[in-house]
Amino acid sequence: MSALVADAVEASTSSAPTGMPLSSHLREARTRSYRAAAALLVGVAAGYVLSDQILEVVRAPITALAASRDASLNYDSITGAFDLKLKIALFAGVALSSPVWMHELFAFLAPGLTTKEKRYTFGFLGASVPLFAGGCLTGLLLFPHMVELLASFASAEDSTLLQASYYVDFILKIVLATGIAFVLPVFLVMLNLLGVVSSGAIARSWRIVIVAIVLFSAVVTPAADVLSMFLIAVPMTVLFLVALLIAWLHDRRARRSAAAMTARATEG
Repeated sequence: MSALVADAVEASTSSAPTGMPLSSHLREARTRSYRAAAALLVGVAAGYVLSDQILEVVRAPITALAASRDASLNYDSITGAFDLKLKIALFAGVALSSPVWMHELFAFLAPGLTTKEKRYTFGFLGASVPLFAGGCLTGLLLFPHMVELLASFASAEDSTLLQASYYVDFILKIVLATGIAFVLPVFLVMLNLLGVVSSGAIARSWRIVIVAIVLFSAVVTPAADVLSMFLIAVPMTVLFLVALLIAWLHDRRARRSAAAMTARATEG
């Protein structure tokens, strides 16, 4: 990913010079769109090939549940199994091809950005991508425990018949929610760098943020699964504190720069 970001930075400085004619912009947009579309198609094809293996991972909690009760994954239509494979292939394709289409997007936009905007944009990209991936991985590790715990509220004599599309959507929501939650501190840093939010305002709202993190962790994970809740809440709290530290360092440097400029103006 870092190599792709470096390529985008190079493209922003070497290709598509300022004052490029509209026709050249359109040609570049078309070329990059074709590359992104081709990567997406390859990713979807790979996702379709891997869909059975992905479905086995998704089905694992139900298989474990079936050892103690009647539990199975069900389809509500004759095309349900095929539709589910297509859904898995599409999401897998978007994920697998994301380095390519994100590179093409930012390489196209970068020539129109100032040096400061480029630094912020690629810094945001470089920080948010691994955090989002880490959050999604956390969601994947947690969802089997959540399925087991939520299903345990039913009596052992009851049958657990899960609709396949609803079940997969449930897992995707958990994975995406944890991924987005891990990226939120990066947005705080970006707002601070842009001058929208000060480090003092972030620090004063720490109680609200901690309560929000705990509530989010409690919603995403079952209330009785305290360990899973902490596995989400603790990393999010650490990321918030890191974001607060970066914002504080940025504000301190900005105050020093402003004081130095004022001193020079006074001396002049």
